[in-house]
Amino acid sequence: MFSRSTPHAARFTPFAFTLLALLAAPLAAFADGIIIVDPPICENGPCPTPPPCEPLLGGCPPPPCDVFPCPWPPPFPIGDQLEIKYHRVTVSIENQIAVTEVDQLFYNPNDWEAEGMYVFPIPKDATVNDFVMWVDGKKIEAKILDADEAKKIYTDIVAQRRDPALLEYIGQGAVQASIFPIPPDGERRIEIEYSQVLTAESGLIHYVYPLSTEKFSARPLDSVSVTVKVESKEAVRAVYSPTHKIAVDRPDKYNFTASYEENDVTPDTDFELFYSVSPEDIGLNLLTYRDPSEGDGFFVLLAAPGIDADTEVIAKDVILVLDQSGSMDGSKIEQAKAALTYVLEHLNEEDRFNVVAFSTGVQQYARELQPASRARDAADWVSGLRAEGGTNIERALLEAMDTADRERPAILIFLTDGLPTDGVTDPERILADVNTATPSNVRLFTFGVGDDVDTILLDSLAEANHGASAYVRPGENIEESVSAFYNKVQAPVLADLELDFGEVLVSEVYPDPLPDLFAGSQLVVVGRYRDGSTGTITLRGTVNGDARSFVYDDQTFRKSGGDEFIPRLWATRKIGYLLNQIRLHGEKEEWISAIVNLSVRYGIVTPYTSYLITEDDILTTEGRERVTVEESERLQAAPAVGVGGAAVDAAEGQNALAGAEAAAAPVDEYAEVVKIVGTRTFVAVDGVWTDTQFDHSAMTTTKVQFASGDYFELAAARPELGAAFALGARVIVVSEGTAYEVVMDESAPITIPATVTPEPGSTAQPEATPTLFVTDTPPDLLPTRTPAPSSASGGGLCSGAFIAAGLVLAPMLLRRKRRG
Repeated sequence: MFSRSTPHAARFTPFAFTLLALLAAPLAAFADGIIIVDPPICENGPCPTPPPCEPLLGGCPPPPCDVFPCPWPPPFPIGDQLEIKYHRVTVSIENQIAVTEVDQLFYNPNDWEAEGMYVFPIPKDATVNDFVMWVDGKKIEAKILDADEAKKIYTDIVAQRRDPALLEYIGQGAVQASIFPIPPDGERRIEIEYSQVLTAESGLIHYVYPLSTEKFSARPLDSVSVTVKVESKEAVRAVYSPTHKIAVDRPDKYNFTASYEENDVTPDTDFELFYSVSPEDIGLNLLTYRDPSEGDGFFVLLAAPGIDADTEVIAKDVILVLDQSGSMDGSKIEQAKAALTYVLEHLNEEDRFNVVAFSTGVQQYARELQPASRARDAADWVSGLRAEGGTNIERALLEAMDTADRERPAILIFLTDGLPTDGVTDPERILADVNTATPSNVRLFTFGVGDDVDTILLDSLAEANHGASAYVRPGENIEESVSAFYNKVQAPVLADLELDFGEVLVSEVYPDPLPDLFAGSQLVVVGRYRDGSTGTITLRGTVNGDARSFVYDDQTFRKSGGDEFIPRLWATRKIGYLLNQIRLHGEKEEWISAIVNLSVRYGIVTPYTSYLITEDDILTTEGRERVTVEESERLQAAPAVGVGGAAVDAAEGQNALAGAEAAAAPVDEYAEVVKIVGTRTFVAVDGVWTDTQFDHSAMTTTKVQFASGDYFELAAARPELGAAFALGARVIVVSEGTAYEVVMDESAPITIPATVTPEPGSTAQPEATPTLFVTDTPPDLLPTRTPAPSSASGGGLCSGAFIAAGLVLAPMLLRRKRRG
């Protein structure tokens, strides 16, 4: 527990920096299917109904039964009854027709037979054409419910169970099926298939799988996997997931496989995949989000060239600079030599190269750049290098720059494992001298090997020369890191990038500056825009020294609605950028203030906010201003240290945030204290999930009684409020300037706002899906297969409901929990 007198040194620990590395990973995924279990029945009839109680404050004592006491006082939490052993999803998309196959295994850990109903939420923006379901290898009847029918099921369960977990699905359709009960210690395997037609908006196809069932499994899933195979008639450009870290295999420009897999996880967000198709040399697509009540909108821009020989590739020069000082002796020098050999063996035919090795002195493979045909001889020269001597970083880099041709794009790869010990050793002078000598066409990429490197120097060199830095930690393989990097940059397509948004006013665009574009890669740019409109975006750059422009007309910046992941992704990138500016250039109070405000608003852990939940007034303007002043004073007294394991942690974590393709991921320790719902962040304050946009010192709340008519009508009129209400029975959420507070006590009637009609193409749920009974073999659009027999045991009667939708849980910090 922290008190007001706790010094910052105690609160601001290296652990906060370690969190940053964890945050770079995309959000973990959760399973989608759930069986909603009915409360157990006593021998002489149902257990007596206990009096109403407040779920978040401990529940009520169990009523007595004739045979055994009912141990489940209301609410009877949906997610506490069954475990999901595994969840496997295989998706085949052929010319925008998606066939999804789902395989789930449920386990009943209780000593009573679990009965219930199975409900599957229809994915957003999807019209399900066909749906087939098997239970333990036997095909069963399933019913597709429209949004109104599904709403009745959801609200009835919420009212009866006193468990609001299903409210996030208000406004969505569902699939319902009867399931045989699961005996104690028994399993039930459920397999489903459905097909849907995916729409394309300006060549961008969006697939969503409902995978957010964190609150519907009693323990983490043993395994979760999603595999998406795509076959397209048009060339595929960008492949992007804003929610999960995916591996992408692209055998050619018309096919790809994107896969995600993780073990021992509790998924909490839907799986989303975007891919674009375009006949253009460089495809460009725009995703936007805007809430008119909050002012400016947010955008994500995807730009991707082709991946094959049809793409015009720029001839480049590659300069390899290798530290061969005595500290590199052993496996490090051998791995480094293997890494250089890999690069030499993968030069393009028109490329040129040179190798510079340094310790106390400097030796070069050649006095000038060599053709790619000499790479084999250079690799033999590299193999004879030995580790000895000191570390003369400045001389090595200056001599390398002397060999650069100022007329051709050049990549300089610099590997070192230590601090400068010979020649010029002052980092500031090294940085100034190297930056002065570096031609504008050279991109400098640094690799720090081990923890005994000057991260501030390496990151500053990369930042100043349009490159990037990476770190190979003790025990990691240098060759793997360098070869993976080189595979991404070996085929430049467009250099010196600039984006022109025409008459649309944009600001705070990241990354800044824009990197070069490479074949088979993609550029992900985020930013803000003033007003919704349609305009033209122009991408400019150079190809082999010649200026090129790519014009994209009719790009839509939404006036309202859109993809809700975008604001948090933008905030993640901006926080990473500002943290790097502070670490490399020193603190500024306005930078710290921006970081604190963004961290609290969007629930992103940073060194400045890793303890904020302990601050009583952090949700007030005055509280955040106080933290800003305190942190500014602390940084002035103790500037960032650039060497050591903590420094490398900070460098890796902040670089990962600055270049993130998904919003900062949650850290398990804080998931019970901070949660993300759509674009909102909620913090547990005295047992109430409180919107971080709520300032108790300046705002009053409109009270809404839990499970009342107004409660359900409000959730239906504003689905985003329903998702917030799903957090628990006590919630404060701000919507359109009104702070609604869910309470257990009776409250006065409220005015229900008019239901908002979504802007066309937004992420809001489409019109209700017609009811469809599935009893026969589906049409050709939906290929089916007979599932393998399951070993799961069966029992008596059951009804269950499976749900999944998109609740993004992002954590930031424990605090009140620690105060307890």
